[in-house]
Amino acid sequence: MTLLDRISQTLYTAVLSDSLDSLGYRRQVMRENIRPVHSKYTVVAGYAHTIEFIDSNEILQNPFDAEIEAVDAIKHDDMVVIATGNSIQNAPWGELLSTAAVARGARGAIIEGFVRDVKMIEALNFPVFATGMKPLDSNGRGRLTAYNKPIVCGEVEVNPGDLIVADFDGVVVIPTHLIDKIIELASAKVTGENNSRAELEKGAYLRDVYKKFGVL
Repeated sequence: MTLLDRISQTLYTAVLSDSLDSLGYRRQVMRENIRPVHSKYTVVAGYAHTIEFIDSNEILQNPFDAEIEAVDAIKHDDMVVIATGNSIQNAPWGELLSTAAVARGARGAIIEGFVRDVKMIEALNFPVFATGMKPLDSNGRGRLTAYNKPIVCGEVEVNPGDLIVADFDGVVVIPTHLIDKIIELASAKVTGENNSRAELEKGAYLRDVYKKFGVL
């Protein structure tokens, strides 16, 4: 089992966020309006492949060259992360880009902005998180300015290669140098939560359980 598969099967964003908090990294959860666009998946994990879009009303002669280059650069186990500066005027992600990302081995996509072709993306079973849905093309409304560079997405700094974990609760960003430690801490917390749950289900008082296991 790969590390990403183990994360997807045994961890979740709440314990990862708590573990980051415990080390003083308290701003690693993206803004709450970045939501899953369908509910077929539970926990998704991958390594950040960063892309930055900005609003632009210019209609270019070759409007998609930069997008094509950025998508073709996706690697196996990547999580596409697109920052748009909270744009509401274009949808930089859709079904064809999702299809290309699946073929490249991507794990999912996090879009600080809108997506389109949602039912077709759902049919691909490709996990996408976004702020909303809108059928607008990006041509003449937005343009890609950079990829595989540090970005700010959902109010969190994201660097290429950071671990991105997303589920129904939200999206967590784990800096590369913290990945091993955070997984260790989160795994220990899951064990503590499981033990606490078992005793609570038997009728134990929360105060006593918390005193024993120290997790909540």
